[in-house]
Amino acid sequence: MERETIFDGRVRLEKVCKAYGSTIVLNNVNFSAKRGEFVVIMGRSGSGKSTLLRLLGGLETPDAGSVEHGGVRLERMTEAERARFRRREIGFVFQFFNLIPTLTVAENIRLPLALNGIDGAEAGARVTALLAELGLEGTGDRFPEELSGGEQQRVAIARALAHAPGLVLADEPTGNLDLETAERVLGLLDDACRKHGATLVMATHSREVVGRADRVLTIRHGRLLPADAAEER
Repeated sequence: MERETIFDGRVRLEKVCKAYGSTIVLNNVNFSAKRGEFVVIMGRSGSGKSTLLRLLGGLETPDAGSVEHGGVRLERMTEAERARFRRREIGFVFQFFNLIPTLTVAENIRLPLALNGIDGAEAGARVTALLAELGLEGTGDRFPEELSGGEQQRVAIARALAHAPGLVLADEPTGNLDLETAERVLGLLDDACRKHGATLVMATHSREVVGRADRVLTIRHGRLLPADAAEER
């Protein structure tokens, strides 16, 4: 799947701070990921994992510091510019799937393509290829409620990859799945992102994914640390 993009998958946070009221969530955080890298962010509930992903995805802006995607500074964009950037360059996978229940599987996957002006035969070919790649052949005309949790999450992965983003952000993508299904979904997500050359940043508290990641970091007390260093504290 060829990509025409201004963004090559490199992401960087520099001296990022984020607070909600008097609660400091991220304190002077530095982070970078190179193109095609798989980075896992671990930490307890409420530690700031989701906030970090929201900043990387341009869904929020930092109180201080910079969020850079391949030389593009997200915090300097208008909200409309960030929305266009997200639509083109970023794919999201959520814990609760967030599929549109009134759309079929194929229509859910087509949605980001339509938003990017891709339709017709090209859109159909991408949907067919992703369904095959993720073991979902024959489900295109079904609705989300007719699928298992694992199948729904695989549809969500296909939707995240449909427009060939440079960056995929996954927030607790296996939190609603049993262990066996979770391991299969994690493997498919990792394999698909590597095949498509997408950078994958995943927030999770599940250690099943650790062996697949290129790097594992931990958020603790608002700081982002290598997992080993955090465990020593």
